[in-house]
Amino acid sequence: MRLGATLAHLSDAPPHPVAEWARRLAGAGFESLWTPQIIGRGPLVPDPFVTLAAAAAATTGVALGTATLQVPLHHPADLAHRILSLVAVCGDRLSVGVSPGSTRDDYAALDRPYPARFRTFDESVARLRVLLADGRDEHAVLAPAPTTGAPPVLLGSWGAKVERAAREFDGWLASAYRTTPDEIVAAHARYRAAGGRRAVVCAVPVTGGPGPTGEVLHRYAEAGFDEAVVLIGPDGPGPEEVRAAFP
Repeated sequence: MRLGATLAHLSDAPPHPVAEWARRLAGAGFESLWTPQIIGRGPLVPDPFVTLAAAAAATTGVALGTATLQVPLHHPADLAHRILSLVAVCGDRLSVGVSPGSTRDDYAALDRPYPARFRTFDESVARLRVLLADGRDEHAVLAPAPTTGAPPVLLGSWGAKVERAAREFDGWLASAYRTTPDEIVAAHARYRAAGGRRAVVCAVPVTGGPGPTGEVLHRYAEAGFDEAVVLIGPDGPGPEEVRAAFP
């Protein structure tokens, strides 16, 4: 199982200096760097496109990803333009995690209709796929997609949508931020049974020090996850300690 880390944190402290933090995480041996899209909740979580562009410039060879972009908060043409612009910076290092979003505050911040998020997500993802593939659909024309090809699109989902991730997307993102390992491992079994390929468990909180976190990571590895992404708070152990807990 590959081990990644989150570039943002979800505490009241100021954001990590992105380039410096990305270099430190990569130097500690983390193999991928991810960031969420959070707009209307508490302290600043920097924009994922700016964050990943800075991380791409500060590192080499480390995979990058969004976990997740809240698709209904964007026009699909604008979102495709921003994703393709990021691909132009980081090439095939990018994976795009998407979701309908689950927090009303983010929708309220942008005056978007929260109850319509699932319908809007379905409509927007259909257009987004076309635009990422060749830069054009019947409604909008962008520049041609980069020669590296469209990035893999992973669905951040739970409940009945786990099987949808297996059927319709390039992978599944399971958030561990408010979900227990037992729930995640059980959902992972369902995902594999439905034919799912790449499985990533993200936002794994580093709690109780690197030792307990290492135990949880080993459990996800034994369950068959392809990748786990830890969430290190500003007051937690250093990246080097966390990485050493899962050699």
